[in-house]
Amino acid sequence: MMVLALTGVLVLAVGGCVCVVWAARGGPRWVRAIAAVTLAIGSVLRGTNRRRSVGSGGGDSWDNGGGGGGGD
Repeated sequence: MMVLALTGVLVLAVGGCVCVVWAARGGPRWVRAIAAVTLAIGSVLRGTNRRRSVGSGGGDSWDNGGGGGGGD
């Protein structure tokens, strides 16, 4: 059951991304509506992630301060 739910979320996410690209190229009105909803949801999710990371007192998880190569 969990696999089915995750598959559904994945299909919705990929479909939303396809609609965003299609709308940028001038798709029909319903595609532009889905793209707007997808971008709004993404903006909300990014906002909640920022609030959570600010409250934790540290940077984001990608920047741990270590020297991971890619030098001068």
